[in-house]
Amino acid sequence: MLNFSFPKKATEWSPWLDSLALLLWGGLLLKYAITGQLALLIHPNYFGLSIAAGLVLLFLGLGKLWQNLNPSLYPGDSMQHISLLPQNLGSLLLILVAIAGFIVSPSILASQTAIQRGLTDDLPLTRSQPESFRVGAKPEDRTLLDWIRTLNAYPEPDAYTGQPVKVSGFVTYLPQLPENYVMVSRFVLTCCAVDAYPVGLPVQLSDELPKPESDSWVEVEGEMITREFELSPEETEAGVERRQLVIVANAVNPIPTPKNPYDY
Repeated sequence: MLNFSFPKKATEWSPWLDSLALLLWGGLLLKYAITGQLALLIHPNYFGLSIAAGLVLLFLGLGKLWQNLNPSLYPGDSMQHISLLPQNLGSLLLILVAIAGFIVSPSILASQTAIQRGLTDDLPLTRSQPESFRVGAKPEDRTLLDWIRTLNAYPEPDAYTGQPVKVSGFVTYLPQLPENYVMVSRFVLTCCAVDAYPVGLPVQLSDELPKPESDSWVEVEGEMITREFELSPEETEAGVERRQLVIVANAVNPIPTPKNPYDY
């Protein structure tokens, strides 16, 4: 038989808030997993760990709730606990954040975040004396991340001139590029969305092709060429050659935003 009395003092609310926080966070993690939104937050390698954490939190929350409903079965703890926050404030903050997580869906990282996180800094530059290098994968089969990795290994644009390309990503407009250029970009996750970094390649659009909207997802088909871009003062002093690999687009087709928009 349950021995329950409604809490009257602030100290009596603490175990109930703790159990509610555990239940909400456990439910939130499982909700992200069931709806597929977990892919917008963390690397797939950690899906299992997140689901397990959600189940553990639910189990702990239910256990804490049972303990609150049956206080006579669990003698009080006589130990004094030191808290950096006022009474119940920590649990209240956790509850509010969890409720916000249920109300607000996680959003996909887009062009503005890509610019803030240094998309322009990751454009591969040209080596003055490149070494010999060969790529085994067919150019038309490479993803955007494959192209970036290939360029990082051998950043000589002329080696790829004329090769066919077919990549997909979201559109980013950079102020330093000419008006008929856009960037096709993607984010790469190593752990979670917080440490995601952007990669991208410039796309040259002809007058016949309509300009896609910023943040829209497109599939670009064309071929690679080498273009020279204006140098910044720092690059001029460092003797950097701004010969950039560019996609000359034959077609820019809009595509739906993928369920899993990140590369790994």
